[in-house]
Amino acid sequence: MHYFQYNFTVTPPEPGSDILIALLADYGFESFETNENGFVAYIPEQEHTSLDLSDLAFDDFSYSFVSKKIEQVNWNEEWEKNFKPVIVTENCVIRAPFHHLENQPKYDIIIMPKMSFGTGHHDTTWLMSKNMLDFDFKNKHVFDMGCGTGVLAILAHMLGAAQIVGNDIDDWSVENALENCSNNNCKDIKIVKGDNDLFSKHNAYDIVLANINKNVLKSYIPKIALTIKSGGYLFLSGFFKTDCDELIALASNHLLSLHKQEHKNEWAVVILKKQ
Repeated sequence: MHYFQYNFTVTPPEPGSDILIALLADYGFESFETNENGFVAYIPEQEHTSLDLSDLAFDDFSYSFVSKKIEQVNWNEEWEKNFKPVIVTENCVIRAPFHHLENQPKYDIIIMPKMSFGTGHHDTTWLMSKNMLDFDFKNKHVFDMGCGTGVLAILAHMLGAAQIVGNDIDDWSVENALENCSNNNCKDIKIVKGDNDLFSKHNAYDIVLANINKNVLKSYIPKIALTIKSGGYLFLSGFFKTDCDELIALASNHLLSLHKQEHKNEWAVVILKKQ
């Protein structure tokens, strides 16, 4: 598969780059590398052909880009150059197989991200992971919606969850998540493509994890709410702190009340409890 590389210059870079990256994922871009002037983004050739960014205009920042076709890339080598271990807390580290740690943390999560979302570098993955450490996952049934690399499902397993299901609509993510689960000795985690069967299981899960974008969450919250047991929790992230009130209000219509919210830079996590 051939890719096109887009070099985006964003003025000012923060929070403009974060906002633009979050939106570009819906246009078919699969990987992003930030820099001091903006970021570099990669999109498959077939998505590039029909790409139209003319409707992306903002009042608070401006952007420009140049693009070029690139030849086949060994993405593992690229990640090895740029991917550094992520310290969630002193007890929880997300790292690649080629990283070596002097001190072994209690939760040592090994992720080869390839082209999937969820290395821990993004603030939303960090926020989800950090808050999961404060919850009791022991013997819980967990659903990781839009699992990406599988990093959150793997952490849930390490925290003692009894049954874990992760899903994604992307073939590459499903394959990547299965590989990462195996590398972390989490072979009990079930990773599936699609979601139709998962949302038909009412009152099935103690905890649902959903780190996706706001529009997807808005459309799925009514379905997700039905899958959560009474007294269970829904972790939401993948959106900006300015979106919290809208999502909390929507969730309240489906018996989900606010338990906690936290921000990092412009991003947020919201934890809701099923009444």
